[in-house]
Amino acid sequence: MENREEVLGFKPQKDKIYNKFLPNAEKVDDESIAAFAEIKGNLAKAVLLRDIKVGASFWVGQLTRYIRLYGLKFSKEDHVLLIKLLFELSTIPDLELSLVPKFSTQLVALLKKQKLLTREDLELPWKPVYQLVENVAYSPYEHHGLQLFPQNMEHELKNLVNYCRTYFPVSATQEMLDEWRPLLCPFDVTNIKAVHYFEYFLPTDLPPEHHDKGFKLWLDEFLNMWHSYQNAPTWEAGLVRLFARLAHDTIGYIDWSPHVSMVFNRFIRSFNLPVGMQKVQVGRSNNTYDIGATITWIVSMMGGPNGAVVQDHIDSFFKALQSFFHPSNLGKWNIKLSGLLMNFPKLVVKRIHRERYKRKDWLLEIPADYKLKDAEITRFVKSMQPVVSVSMFSKYGSHDSAIALRHLANMRPELIIPDLLEKMYPAMENLIEPHRLTACMNCVVAVSRPMLSARKWYPEGRSHVLPLLNLALPGIDPNDFKKCLVTFQMISTFVAQVPIVDCSEAVFVRDDLNEEEKELCSATAQFEDFVLLFLDRVFALIESSTQEHTHGDPARLNPEQTMMEVALSSTFTSVLLQCSTPIYEAALSRLYNFITTSVYETNVGGRFAANLCRAAAKANPKAAVDKFLPLFCQKIKDLMAEHEEYRTEEHLDDGFLWNLLMLSQIVRCNGEVLVPYKDQLLEVLQLTLHLKCVQGYELAAQLMRYILRALTLHYPLDYRSIADSFDRPVTEYLAINDWAKPGDMDNLGMKWHIPSAKELAFGQSLMDHLLQPELEKIMSLSSANPMEKEELVRRLNITLECILGAGAALPVWKSTAVDLSSLNVKTQVPMERFPVSSVTEPLDIHYKGANLRLEVVKTMKHLLKYLTECTEDDTKSLSKLVKIYETVLFFYGASKQDFDARWKSLHSVKEALEDKMRDRRKHIRALLVDRVVLQHEMRMLYGLRDYTDHHQDILVDLYNLSVSRYGEVRKKAQSVLMQCFLNFPYCYRCLLDKISNSLIQKDTPEKQFKGALYVVLGIGKRTLASKRSWEVIGQLWPAIIQAQQSEKPSILRVVDDIIAKVSKNLESPGIETRVTTGCLDAARRLMGSGVPLANPRELSDSEVQKGQEFENSINESNKRLYVKVVEDLVALINSGNLMWKFSQYGVELLTLLLRHDVATPPAAVQLFVSNLVHDSIYIRKLSTASVSAILKQQKRKHKKVTVDPYKSAPPPPAGKFLPGSRPDNEWIMYHSDQVPDSQEKWEAMEFVDKTHWGYYCWPKEMKIYAKQSEQPKLDRAESEMLETEKPIFVKMNDSSFVKKFIDVLSLEEHKGRDKFRNKHLTIFKGLFRNYGSTFLPIFKAHIVELLADRSHEHHDSKQRCGMEILAGVIRGSKHWPYQEVNALWDWVIPILRTSLENITSETMKDWGTFFTVVSESRDPRRLYRFFELLMEKPIREGSSSFEDSSRLFAVQNALVQQEWRVPELLHRLLEFLTPHLTHRYKNVRDRIGSLLSNIFLYDYSITPECTTKSPHRIDFVQKVMPHLEPLKDSVLADNGNNGNSKDVENHKETPASVEKMEVDDEEDEERKTTIRMCKTVLKWISDGLGRMFTSTTPELFFILPVICTLESETKDEELKMDCSMSLACFSQALIQESNVQVCLDTIREVMGLKSWHSRVAILGYIQVMVFCNLFTMNQTKYKREIQNFILHLICDDQVEVREMAAITLSGLLHCGFLDMDKDMLDHFEVLSKNKVKKRKLSDAMPLEALIKRHAGVLGLSAFVEAYPYDVPEFMPQILMDLSNHVNDPQPIQMTVKKTLSNFRRTHHDNWHDHKQMFTDDQLVILTDLLVSPTYYA
Repeated sequence: MENREEVLGFKPQKDKIYNKFLPNAEKVDDESIAAFAEIKGNLAKAVLLRDIKVGASFWVGQLTRYIRLYGLKFSKEDHVLLIKLLFELSTIPDLELSLVPKFSTQLVALLKKQKLLTREDLELPWKPVYQLVENVAYSPYEHHGLQLFPQNMEHELKNLVNYCRTYFPVSATQEMLDEWRPLLCPFDVTNIKAVHYFEYFLPTDLPPEHHDKGFKLWLDEFLNMWHSYQNAPTWEAGLVRLFARLAHDTIGYIDWSPHVSMVFNRFIRSFNLPVGMQKVQVGRSNNTYDIGATITWIVSMMGGPNGAVVQDHIDSFFKALQSFFHPSNLGKWNIKLSGLLMNFPKLVVKRIHRERYKRKDWLLEIPADYKLKDAEITRFVKSMQPVVSVSMFSKYGSHDSAIALRHLANMRPELIIPDLLEKMYPAMENLIEPHRLTACMNCVVAVSRPMLSARKWYPEGRSHVLPLLNLALPGIDPNDFKKCLVTFQMISTFVAQVPIVDCSEAVFVRDDLNEEEKELCSATAQFEDFVLLFLDRVFALIESSTQEHTHGDPARLNPEQTMMEVALSSTFTSVLLQCSTPIYEAALSRLYNFITTSVYETNVGGRFAANLCRAAAKANPKAAVDKFLPLFCQKIKDLMAEHEEYRTEEHLDDGFLWNLLMLSQIVRCNGEVLVPYKDQLLEVLQLTLHLKCVQGYELAAQLMRYILRALTLHYPLDYRSIADSFDRPVTEYLAINDWAKPGDMDNLGMKWHIPSAKELAFGQSLMDHLLQPELEKIMSLSSANPMEKEELVRRLNITLECILGAGAALPVWKSTAVDLSSLNVKTQVPMERFPVSSVTEPLDIHYKGANLRLEVVKTMKHLLKYLTECTEDDTKSLSKLVKIYETVLFFYGASKQDFDARWKSLHSVKEALEDKMRDRRKHIRALLVDRVVLQHEMRMLYGLRDYTDHHQDILVDLYNLSVSRYGEVRKKAQSVLMQCFLNFPYCYRCLLDKISNSLIQKDTPEKQFKGALYVVLGIGKRTLASKRSWEVIGQLWPAIIQAQQSEKPSILRVVDDIIAKVSKNLESPGIETRVTTGCLDAARRLMGSGVPLANPRELSDSEVQKGQEFENSINESNKRLYVKVVEDLVALINSGNLMWKFSQYGVELLTLLLRHDVATPPAAVQLFVSNLVHDSIYIRKLSTASVSAILKQQKRKHKKVTVDPYKSAPPPPAGKFLPGSRPDNEWIMYHSDQVPDSQEKWEAMEFVDKTHWGYYCWPKEMKIYAKQSEQPKLDRAESEMLETEKPIFVKMNDSSFVKKFIDVLSLEEHKGRDKFRNKHLTIFKGLFRNYGSTFLPIFKAHIVELLADRSHEHHDSKQRCGMEILAGVIRGSKHWPYQEVNALWDWVIPILRTSLENITSETMKDWGTFFTVVSESRDPRRLYRFFELLMEKPIREGSSSFEDSSRLFAVQNALVQQEWRVPELLHRLLEFLTPHLTHRYKNVRDRIGSLLSNIFLYDYSITPECTTKSPHRIDFVQKVMPHLEPLKDSVLADNGNNGNSKDVENHKETPASVEKMEVDDEEDEERKTTIRMCKTVLKWISDGLGRMFTSTTPELFFILPVICTLESETKDEELKMDCSMSLACFSQALIQESNVQVCLDTIREVMGLKSWHSRVAILGYIQVMVFCNLFTMNQTKYKREIQNFILHLICDDQVEVREMAAITLSGLLHCGFLDMDKDMLDHFEVLSKNKVKKRKLSDAMPLEALIKRHAGVLGLSAFVEAYPYDVPEFMPQILMDLSNHVNDPQPIQMTVKKTLSNFRRTHHDNWHDHKQMFTDDQLVILTDLLVSPTYYA
């Protein structure tokens, strides 16, 4: 490869390495250079002549094709120029959107290989990409339907940013931060947008010298932000992905150690695992931690000085998760956990590869101290091993575990493989657990390669191959399909890597072998037996899988049989291929005996057997053909000679067919060995091709096809794992050294079959003898000289099989190409694909010297004429004819479907066997050979070229067949037609006139009509009607909505499908495209660049000038065509000739034509407005949406001016950000003393409507709307309006129309399910924004009437409609002058006041929405009267609880939208609410609780220096705590049951569900008030913990003791629920490091309370809290404290507390938080030995001793229960100790029994493994205890 530069004249960036092995390798270079010159020239020319949509897009497609064939085979200079040109093309402003993905995909392909271009070679600006993303992802027009995007647009753009990012300039980071920081406001949705932008755009791979201009500008700030979001808000995911990417790109440059525990803590929480015994689980859907990203982050933190810390965390992480992987635990967490299992080792392997094996390139090197050391890798593998071996047998896990094992085994085979084999052998010998067996086999297959190739670390791996293979054979079991497939997979995986050669004699003749090699050599003597046993198993499988009688079509296999066929034949082939000649011969004779002595039916058994013959022929053509072929030919001839009647019988016997079938497969091998037998073969073919029996002649034709393919195709002759022979003597070649040897790319030893002159002659003579007579016969057909249908089908079948066989040797015909302008395609450049050849010398099999393909076409044309005239019902012949057309057009030796399937399977096999850690390129030779073949086939497929007049004729024929009489013919013809549309661009245009005429004309025959509709419908997502061309749309759309001449449901359904497909997949076609100067410059530079020189070289100025004219004329004509199609559709709809359904289709299509860049023609506006009151609800909906879109389109630009946000106070110090309240954002806050209540104040006030501005920082340039006087005029007369605005103006001024419009709007659609509809809001907002208050007088009366409706039936829909209009008016009044706004509020306020009094439960939600939309994104000072109205005493004396809570609801919805800008209102509200915390009614209390969580939401700071003006939680808690204190000490009555409270449950009061006034019975009023206050506070806590960004702050812990005490309140069900809920939220909250001490102190306080219930509650809290904060709590000081708490509580006087403590203890042991240490064990042993005297009946029991003894026993049981799935070595002893207590007094006896029965239940499944841990004596005692005494004993 060194001299590539001399050969090509340039140094290629990246060549396709497989091209040098192609049969025509010497031609490839010249072809590629010519092709690239053509691409360069024409692409540049297309851009310079401004032909983007057709020309440039076509040549970019050619570039894609070039890269698939040749790789990046061009110089670095050209590479950069292409990238720049495509970058300019992708970012042309307002480019037709469907072209963007096309250009950007290609751009990504050029940028993908980052190592080829450094940052010095290429720099790309970031702004244009950002503009593009902004226009698509946040388009203001899309939701109105004014822009229709391609479906995968966002995905394409993400990719684009991803790959451009590396090349953004150094200054980009700072610019991006300035651009997006102002959007950061965690209370606002813009935060998501900002974080997304940062996540995708921020460059993280700058070189170390630029780190200060890169991540150092933002890392600390973002980490603070991340720490302050403790409740997993949606945008956290973006930050995590950003940090992960940064960590990955800068290993060794950032110290992550302070954040490690936090990462793990949040990661383990994101799995939402169920923990503890709690009744209430607060499930949060938490998708913020994307598995891949988080693991990348963790893996990047491994290694270096702090590596051990990270690895400790990984250990505890897997220990805590291990039992969730166990097969008996299924839940929704499994999917995430299996992702964890696969990705973790994969990413570690990726990192090791990057550190140790990757070729050096310019990307950042990892510093040496930070690379992973061997010991660290070993430790990682050990930490994962137990988890993988547990999850191996889970229901879904074996696949994931296998992948994990593959990566782990690549790292440390000596740790992983022996362990796996230990599981494997027993599973293979045990027949009763097939699931274990398949799981083990899957895993062994995954580690096969490291097992064979890691000789240095795991030398004994190879000795397991033969035992495994022999043990696998019983798995070939006809009754267990799954096991069979896995077994085949296992055998073929091993065999593909191991030459099957008997080396046993090497032991005697060579003296250079070590012990291990000697053993291996001796073992290879078993190979022959293995192969023969394998054959016997396969024969047995074939015998049992023959079909006796089945349902369905006997000739087709069911899916299981198909999979079995593939598995069987591929395994058999690889076994025979890898055999040495002696073993192959033994196998061949065994096969020969089987084939010649048995006969099965030919559908299944026969097919399987024939595959074996094919495999034998493939492995050694000469031997197999010589043995089988003469025999079969002879048998067939004999049988034909004996039985004259065979020729005419419809069904032949199996024996004859069996021989024919075997023969047809044995010829699928090297064509050279067939030549000697040519006469015999020809004779057999002549005998059998004309059999009457369908199966017979089809097999014969198949035989002919395979012979032709063997003669004319290029294919490799050898797929073995080693290129040289296996048969060399052992002295010079020892096969065991080649086990698992990778193929060598420099010495691949490809042997191609290249058709020789003899073979071609044989092929030509077959054609002359067999095809010629058939074609002549068909040509002679006429009405006077007909032929039987069956005979015709037979002859056509022969024709078809001939082309399928010799496709590679039949060149395409020479003829005149069709000119594109005749198809109405306007382009400036040639549109021809560059030529690709796949052979050195073109082969040519002809027909009497003429082109064979063309002759076949002529014959078929004649036949088609005959069939249509004489026998139109001969569908079989017509179907064959369609198939022949398809083959003639597209088949040149390779088929696309076949190619795609093989491409896919090749890549999956490659992935399964590759070692991702070491060098990537070490693939097995068979795979490399296969890949070269695919490269060759790709060239065959890309050989398709011109579209000539003959093609066009065939196209017309196919169209006629697509609209012919019979459905099955139509379907087949249509599918071929679609293939033509795909392969020959623009060819569909020659059919458009025919199609549209068939649709419009009333007298079109039905079949033709239906066919035409189906052609328009197309397949997949494409349909002709959604082509992006105004000509096509203009022709087809009007035709479709006139296609109404049939009432048949089946036909109407097709029209329906077309409309649905169009509305789903239409992408807005461009109208105006203007090529930028940037594009033109880039194109000029590309055209003038070096080698190879572009072709054409240059363009004259006059040509470039013409390009300008071309662009203008295209834009003009697009605009004209657009207006025409809209007007045509409107005219059709208005004509009144359409049925309702079709006029609805018309309206639907019209809505798709609304655009943001061209005003809708007045006729269409008129149509939509008058349809607002149409009778059909569907059309009304479409029209409402369309009118609001049109109003959006007609919105006039409002002028903006720049303001200085720092005019009132100086900015904070540079580089310091203080999110929250600052002096410089004080001026946009709401102050009731500065409201704009006069004309002057209003004019002077600077309104800022964007709520997020100023919270984090201010935008670089801040713009707000200019003064009212400078805005567009609002109250205009009709004469001042544009034509398109008048129809709306006229209609909305017509009071009868408005009345009707409002009547239809206020109808209800779904009783009780309707909601406030934003669509209606938008249309009114648009009206009042564009036309000012012009229509208000007409609407006023309606609004009042609607809102005043009190009727029982309709008030909700009427009021809802009123709200929608009113909200629209208020939203639309944003730019009205002061007098009008003031007048509006004077009218609105009283209406709202009365409405607030009259909210009903049906309308409450809608009113909520109303208050939300009015206040959303509006400066609170603009709406001051609205807020003051809402703040008027929401809770009033004498009003009902519903009214109070609905007024509070209104306040809440309005204030939430204002976020942090109204601290004054929040303080006022809090002050007003505090006295009402003890309100008598639950719904008011709940609403207050919820409001409190909103009020305190803003008490949140990203860093300690940030401040907020909003109310603080701590002040509030200090206010209420004195009232709640007394509740801590309340003790709940225990009903005197000797402290045994189990009975209390029965004395519950039935809680009255109705709101009841609490009557003052024995409890005092004061306590009740306190309880009510407590409920409000609890509501606030459980709401707040879910919504705040900070989770548990120190002040909240004050309330915990109260919750614990009241949690088991029995009288008040509601209180009990509230407590459980709050406790659950508390225990699952994230605890910051700084608050842990507060938490522990609170626990200590609770333990000292009077009530024992609180102690039970706190124990439950401890377990969940520890698991949810595992890594924060994982410090010795905290562990010790928690352990002491539990040891203290396990000795509590109350039995419930003791039991709960034991449960908590076992939970903490189980997740690995506490360790099982000697001290603790001894402690419990001592306790359990406390003596308890037996008592006489009268004595009271000595409690002290009993409690201690019980505590000891509980402690021991906790140890047993902590290990449900295994038996650690201390366990047997503990069980023995427990057995001594079986007869102790209660409650001890109960505890022991329960523990033992649990032990039995959990260990039952794997008892045969667990037994090994016990001594015999122990087992005897245990069995006694576990087996209950029988009933009769």
